[in-house]
Amino acid sequence: MPAKNVGIQYIIARFCAGQGCGVTSAARFGAQGFAVLREKLNETLKSALKSGNKRAVSTVRLILTAIKDRDIAARGKGNPEGISEQDILQVLQTMVKQRQESIKLYDQGGRPDLVQQEQEEIAIIETFLPRRMSDAEMADAIKAVAAELGDGGLKAMGRGMALLRERYAGQMDFTKASAMLKDALTANA
Repeated sequence: MPAKNVGIQYIIARFCAGQGCGVTSAARFGAQGFAVLREKLNETLKSALKSGNKRAVSTVRLILTAIKDRDIAARGKGNPEGISEQDILQVLQTMVKQRQESIKLYDQGGRPDLVQQEQEEIAIIETFLPRRMSDAEMADAIKAVAAELGDGGLKAMGRGMALLRERYAGQMDFTKASAMLKDALTANA
């Protein structure tokens, strides 16, 4: 049986499919929109390296590492593209919350140098997040979702939070939103 003449490009494409073998994220993710935030992060890292901004370099590297870890976990679950932009926004929000908690602890411990470092990291991370909704805007969005869900009561809580996360990822504090949605759903019931 004669060997098939398989071109090297075919072999590389098969081997590197979804593996990140030098293929740009824009090429890997196509028009799905996954690459926008990733590209912004990579461009920010490059410009921070060129300008010598050590805080920005370390913070963006931490972000990219967290995203890479989540990508690896997603690929293990059968998602070859990695995590979505919405999931990336959740990673960024989690990083901001972690730093806010650290600020409280460092403040109690009398470490103003570490408080300043965490505040600088929060400022860098927030440049990648969409504008936060005000409490009034959050209340309006939650009322709209509660009205859309109807008289489901607390049974509709999961669907309501899923809708809020889908529509307003990165724009609101979902811990606060959960309490507000619970109040809105119990008021409707």
